[in-house]
Amino acid sequence: MNKHAITAGRIGGSLLALSVALVAAPAFAQAAPQADAAAPADDGAIVVTGIRASLNAAAAIKRTSPAIVEAVSAEDIGKLPDVSIADSLARLPGVTSQRLEGRDQRLSIRGLGPDFSTTLLNGREQVTVGDNRGVEYDQYPSEFFKNVVVHKAADPSLIAAGIAGTVDLRMLRPLAQQDRIVALQLRGQMNGIKKLNPDGSRYGYRASAAYVDKFADDTFGIAIGVSATDAPSQNERYNAWGFPNSTATGGALLLGGAKPYVQTNKLQRYGAVATLEYQPSDNFHSTLDVLYSKFKETQRLRGIEFPIAPDWGSGATVQPGYTVDNGLVTDATITGVHAVQRNDYNKRDADNFSVGWNNVIGIGEKTHLTVDASYSHAKRTDFLLETYTGTGYGATGASDTLHISANKNGTFDIVPTLNYADSSLFGITDPRGWGYNGTTAVVQAGFLNRPSFKDDLFALRASLDGEFEGSSVISGWEVGANYSRRKKTSAFKSYFLCPTGAGTDCTVASGTTQFAAIPQQAIVGSVPLGYLGVPSMLALDPLYLYNNSLQGVYDNRPVSLVRDNSVTEKVWTGYAMIKLDGDVGGKKVTGGFGVQVVHTDQSSDGSISNFSNGVVTVIPASGGDKYWRVLPSANLAVEVADASYLKLATSLTMVRPRLDQERVNQEFGIDPSKLGSTDPANSVFSSNGGNSRLRPYKSFNVDASLEHYFPKGGYVSLAGYYKRLTDYVDPSASFVYDFAAAASSLSPAQQAALGTTLGLVKAPNNGGKGNIKGFEATLSLPFSLLTPSLDGFGFFGSGSYTSSKITLASNPGNPITLPGLSDWVANASVYYEKNGFQVRASYRYRSKFLAEVAGLSANPTYRTAKAEGILDAQIGYEFQEGSPLAGLSILVQAKNLTDRPFITYQNDDPRQVIDYQRYGRDYYIGLSYKF
Repeated sequence: MNKHAITAGRIGGSLLALSVALVAAPAFAQAAPQADAAAPADDGAIVVTGIRASLNAAAAIKRTSPAIVEAVSAEDIGKLPDVSIADSLARLPGVTSQRLEGRDQRLSIRGLGPDFSTTLLNGREQVTVGDNRGVEYDQYPSEFFKNVVVHKAADPSLIAAGIAGTVDLRMLRPLAQQDRIVALQLRGQMNGIKKLNPDGSRYGYRASAAYVDKFADDTFGIAIGVSATDAPSQNERYNAWGFPNSTATGGALLLGGAKPYVQTNKLQRYGAVATLEYQPSDNFHSTLDVLYSKFKETQRLRGIEFPIAPDWGSGATVQPGYTVDNGLVTDATITGVHAVQRNDYNKRDADNFSVGWNNVIGIGEKTHLTVDASYSHAKRTDFLLETYTGTGYGATGASDTLHISANKNGTFDIVPTLNYADSSLFGITDPRGWGYNGTTAVVQAGFLNRPSFKDDLFALRASLDGEFEGSSVISGWEVGANYSRRKKTSAFKSYFLCPTGAGTDCTVASGTTQFAAIPQQAIVGSVPLGYLGVPSMLALDPLYLYNNSLQGVYDNRPVSLVRDNSVTEKVWTGYAMIKLDGDVGGKKVTGGFGVQVVHTDQSSDGSISNFSNGVVTVIPASGGDKYWRVLPSANLAVEVADASYLKLATSLTMVRPRLDQERVNQEFGIDPSKLGSTDPANSVFSSNGGNSRLRPYKSFNVDASLEHYFPKGGYVSLAGYYKRLTDYVDPSASFVYDFAAAASSLSPAQQAALGTTLGLVKAPNNGGKGNIKGFEATLSLPFSLLTPSLDGFGFFGSGSYTSSKITLASNPGNPITLPGLSDWVANASVYYEKNGFQVRASYRYRSKFLAEVAGLSANPTYRTAKAEGILDAQIGYEFQEGSPLAGLSILVQAKNLTDRPFITYQNDDPRQVIDYQRYGRDYYIGLSYKF
């Protein structure tokens, strides 16, 4: 029996695993096997390395899979072909990413955002340090992965498959390596924007080391890796509040307000990985994977909030002589402005730990038992500090005169008259008098949010697979079961911050200090906001202010008290499948068909808050639901001609809602000002929150792919797909509820005036439906296929078009597009690699899309993002055999050479820019040495 046939990743042991095992290196547990970046060559063959080896290995995975997949393969040990995992994945057909803080973090697959896909590590579902389910890929050091595979079609043995796709991060397998490996990498980083904050930095580094070896006659292997990253980023930020039709400008759109910032970030991440692999015989194979990653991100933000439009309570005046262009005020002078100067500090600490143990046991010649146990853990805590300074409390100090003028990029220059760097003019205060704790005014000179998240997933899986004898096509079978338990706990604490001194609970009525001088020790200098016309502002140390000049009081508003919750999901999955591998009419046929049966027991613990007559009551609450889902799927690949494949797939898949939507929490309120109303939509009673009985999205999918592979490397493919979505979660849903039981909390006089006990409960439901359809085209072309004189040159590119239509029951007359969907996505890379030299330029484009961004109080909200095109490039050299420096490589990279900003706008009007974030270019220089 072939030793590698049992090695081929049997948690699943699908036909995908079997077919790849026959042509590639031994695989790893629980996932489809990987192809080596540079497979051993036959005598006289040319060994291909680097970029071409990476493309060839990825193509081998795609070609040998009966399902429709895309793949990225490392060029060498610990060396994915891009700066990060998300960068590499964003170059695959039909895949793109959204940048956050200058980094590619959120993936969109076939127009569906991160909430619609699942991330696996070696075939095992992973939790996340993010707020919901979507994995933030910078939590994983890219040096640890050999391949990353995106499954675009479901398979019965692929547990926790998403609707959009399933991303499988695959670690190296030591027994698949030919020799002992020791690899070291060191890379320096510089941001192209000069340091924006005096306590920030534009320089960073990244270092990693890997050791791979085999022992005991190649039956025991070990792979160990460590990684350290200190990565800076800078951000010139601009945010507009919106554009009201202002009465002060004759109904023309006027900038409501703006807050320009300069932001410096530092991401520090340390990680370690270990794989132990043991295969003493053909009948036993055991693999243990452990991954740990710890990262801390620090952000320093300094800026000014300028209230402008009188319609939104600015108290300012628009002077005559303003300019209106096509309904938008593009130039104006504003007097009486009381701005809020901000010095903020954000810190995020997160830990990610994953362990998995896979065992494959041979039972006879053709049957195998696979048992896999795994645990994934993530924990994150945030410290989000805001501090405010102004000329006086509640708009009582010196006012400013601004001149605003629109720029071509949609931002506004804001040129002030006041000197915002004058510490004698500004003090610690609540400049606008915005502070309010739900019942009375507070002196809010700052605010502190301290959310924390904990996410744990335990899974146990067992499967049996075997082969059929005497059949020309039906080659094997597999049955299995998986149990998983996931619990995510979200906890929130927030505090009002006011100047130290008199008063209690920061309230104005108690005599809280309303204005305090800025301590000299808190001043670290000044920073310009020159990119928008502000010459300079005070640069303060917000941590000094927090520790020495501010006092805190717990935020006990109803909306704050009702946020803590936990969501638990216990999931049983059983599956059975038949595998196909044989000839039909002289054509090679592979594939499989089968079914998953999924039982879910979901529950949530939280609270319901009641705010009535100035009194807040918090009541514990729990809820949940149990349900079944049956998910059939089938994959078929036919070699219709030599090296040409037609692949077809159909399936019913599901993906669970956002975890914050599954919470039981509700904020119940009574508004006595609406006592006489008889309209439930305008009732005295209302409630707003989550839905612990929310069901998963469902999708019926049809996929087709036509692929042709060239004899000397490269391929061309064309794919099409259709998804019919049902049970789509409507986040704006509401229903009428009879709050008669709450009427007793009203006074007798109020009960007599009560118009109705009916009111609206706002909670998400499965009231939406829609469809997605599109196509993808890919070309991987070594130019040596055209002429030998171009040997070493090549091209890899793809383009995709996707359209969607989603209808929500809450607004059936206004269909929406999917969040994260760009109609057009294109990627193109040209490269040269020969005799140790390596050059590559990559460009990716996505058309406008609905982006998820942080809104008020960091709540997720959606806005249209402008189209963007990003150019990256790299050049390197690897010293060849015979050189005294053999094994040493030098690489220079540049990211975002187009210096493309991230821009969002509203009302389908690109002039109404809400967010503008310029991250600048990033430059890297690295050394790697392998021996």
